Amino acid sequence: MTLTRRSVLQASAALAASPLLPARAQDWPTRPLRILVGTAAGGSPDIVSRLIGDKLAERLGQTITIENNTQGAGAVAQQTVSRASPDGTIALMMTAGYPPQMALRNLGFDPIDGFSYVTLVCGYPMVYAVAPESPIKSFPDLLARAKANPGRLTYSITALGAIYHVLTKWIELESGAEMTPIPYRGTSLALQDVLGGRVDVMVDAATSMFPRIQSGQLRMLAVSSPQRYPLMPQAPTIAETVPGIDFMSWLGLVMPPATPRPIIDRFNREVHWALKLPDIVAKLAEAGNIPTPSTPEDYRAHVAREIKTWSRVIAAAGIKAG
Repeated sequence: MTLTRRSVLQASAALAASPLLPARAQDWPTRPLRILVGTAAGGSPDIVSRLIGDKLAERLGQTITIENNTQGAGAVAQQTVSRASPDGTIALMMTAGYPPQMALRNLGFDPIDGFSYVTLVCGYPMVYAVAPESPIKSFPDLLARAKANPGRLTYSITALGAIYHVLTKWIELESGAEMTPIPYRGTSLALQDVLGGRVDVMVDAATSMFPRIQSGQLRMLAVSSPQRYPLMPQAPTIAETVPGIDFMSWLGLVMPPATPRPIIDRFNREVHWALKLPDIVAKLAEAGNIPTPSTPEDYRAHVAREIKTWSRVIAAAGIKAG
């Protein structure tokens, strides 16, 4: 047999692809792990990353560092992980804001296959609420008023094209209502204007809204979960008024593309282990979250479906990137 340069390269490639090869992958982690978070410290992605990271660091015997990078509304963190070496030393806590962002922008990597998917971590609904003294009495009442006075009612969002915005546009498309979004840089400013009567409706994640509703600071109208949410079963769902609206916000972990499957599988198993711990379940519930562990394949399919859904909504509503 004559060895040519081509045959040597082919043999090397086959060996590199062998599941027996990287003992490093089988033994992961052999070095510290960084988890990038594209949102500010103190928010749900940051809090959940630290909860999981602390448990895994102790169990795996490696340092796990949580790094917040909010540049480009999280785009820089996404690009950093998508372009990183697939050596098992970096991950991203992805949020449900990723699919609508991909439907609006080209960040220079494949929106679906620009990552290796590890697992979904937790889920929570979006919440529509008003000030306690608001004349809006229910979610059906809100939509009736929005239909009778197109564009007059206002609601809070973080940015044009953000999940708060595209979800409400989806509701409008399905119901025939029309409202006006008001962008805010932070929840506190939006809350002040809703409580002051300058904005009609506050739209935010359950993680932020449930404590305010339970304390009486805001009054619940509806949640976006497909069925009554177990952590607040008294709250009506949007689907009870607008059939077909079904959305749970989520967090999930991804790694760079081409990360060896043994690393992905080990990371997946360890996160699933952490999500079964009673103290993790309790701490997630305090913030309105429920664990939603998944396979890598189911997570990838979930992201692909949401990019398709939000692309349709964004095109129909004529939404442009903010």
